Amino acid sequence: MITHDCRKTTSQKRYRVELITAESEASRFVRYRRLIRFPQLTMPLLAAHTPDHWEVSHTDEIVQRVDFGRQVDLVGITANTPAAPHAYGLAREFGRRGVAVVIGGPHATLMPDEATQHADAVVVGEGEPVWPKLLADFERGELRRVYRACALPDLIGMPAPRWDLIKGRVYGKGVTIATRGCPFACEYCAIPQMYQRRMRFRPVAEVVDEIKRMPGRALIFWDDNLGTNRAYAKELFAAIAPLKRWWTSQCTADVAFDDEFMALAARSGCKALFLGLETISQASLNVANKRHNRAADYGEVIRRLHAHGIAVQAGMVFGFDRDDRTIFRTTVEFYRSAGLDSATVSVLIPFPNTPLFKRLDSEGRILTRDWSKYNGKKDVVFQPAMMSPGELLMGMEWAARRFYSMPSIIERMARSKTGLWWNIARNIGYHLALRKFGNVGFNPETRGQSSSANSSGETVCPRTIAAGPDPG
Repeated sequence: MITHDCRKTTSQKRYRVELITAESEASRFVRYRRLIRFPQLTMPLLAAHTPDHWEVSHTDEIVQRVDFGRQVDLVGITANTPAAPHAYGLAREFGRRGVAVVIGGPHATLMPDEATQHADAVVVGEGEPVWPKLLADFERGELRRVYRACALPDLIGMPAPRWDLIKGRVYGKGVTIATRGCPFACEYCAIPQMYQRRMRFRPVAEVVDEIKRMPGRALIFWDDNLGTNRAYAKELFAAIAPLKRWWTSQCTADVAFDDEFMALAARSGCKALFLGLETISQASLNVANKRHNRAADYGEVIRRLHAHGIAVQAGMVFGFDRDDRTIFRTTVEFYRSAGLDSATVSVLIPFPNTPLFKRLDSEGRILTRDWSKYNGKKDVVFQPAMMSPGELLMGMEWAARRFYSMPSIIERMARSKTGLWWNIARNIGYHLALRKFGNVGFNPETRGQSSSANSSGETVCPRTIAAGPDPG
């Protein structure tokens, strides 16, 4: 149980901590130009667990620059894998200025021994249970090298995130969670490492009370899988319906076949769901240990969500071991005919210490350990099974542009008919962004390998328009 005892202190001394949501150069380049930029939840939530005698500031690198001249006693940094080298650079600069640095987040959890080489302390796993203890140790001059919670918090009594620390967001300051974790163990996913496949649920009444105090009308549930416990989700939807919020979250595709779930979600204000569909190849899903996805059902899944007025954003990933050179064309054709609303398009990323990384490494297929290249947009960091790294990267770029071409947008929106006033604007935003940067790409199915790939998977294509990653 999360409590607030950490806020009680007899000390009169004031401390200052700067929290940084670190982003890689590629991520900053992409996300800064997006029409809708949802803020990350980690640091606003961690700030809510900070004792009152600590003054908290927050820098979100998507919309702000790090101020090394800010007078602080401690710096906390959260970073995913592609942002890790950048986060280490931030830590070095603050260290040079005599400021202690704590690093946590997904990459530090996956690679704690590496992270300890770059920071005064490392938080492994969830930060809320250990953060007050870490700050108390710092006050006494007894900061440890590694902090790891002995048990996962049950989320009861979780404080509301510090929404006041979210800056530069015209849309989407209202972020929170109702659940945490995912019961599945997909081969490529880092979430099992973070949350140990243990699902936890906040009391519905506490979630409702928090939403009532949340700024704005839009609400983002940053849950990894909001529909895991259907009974809980239905209770939550019924409880938040009177609040008249518009919300979005992430679920597995099978929720589409629960009519009561879908009806309650729509009635409660759900406007879109992100579904990790990943690939239309069932063979690839099976290899990735994602057999709970049924590719043959994807068209019906999309149709059912649309019937309830809920748009679908899909994870579209290329590079699984059963993906051949036809996968790019067949994927775009299928999603156009199905009326998919939008997609996050990327190449497969074998995050360190995941089962996928370990398997590819044992097969000699990992091409680089430069974590900045583990971005899924600009680089391929492993040897694909059925094509070259260059073909995979260029095929992904080609598919993204075909999917967000004007004919595709018109066809998909005509089939979807869902949330058109914002759905069309979002698609055109992707379309315009793709015209400004990134590689044009090509379809490997119909064109030979005309680009050269070096050993790290970087690709040089003669049809490059400008440097930069794909925004999908």
